[in-house]
Amino acid sequence: MSKVCEICGKHAVAGRSISHSHRTVNRKFKPNIQRVTIVQEGHAKKMNVCTRCLKKGNLARS
Repeated sequence: MSKVCEICGKHAVAGRSISHSHRTVNRKFKPNIQRVTIVQEGHAKKMNVCTRCLKKGNLARS
């Protein structure tokens, strides 16, 4: 499944994990993407949407 929100375009970003001893390790911060059914222009359509967009409530779910 794609890790990109089809509404806002949110995607994974690179960063670093820093331990207590200050050792750094590269990592990815991935968004919480859900596959949901949305009514768009009178038709049901499945989309990959982040949970932030779902919480906003501006999507018509079926």
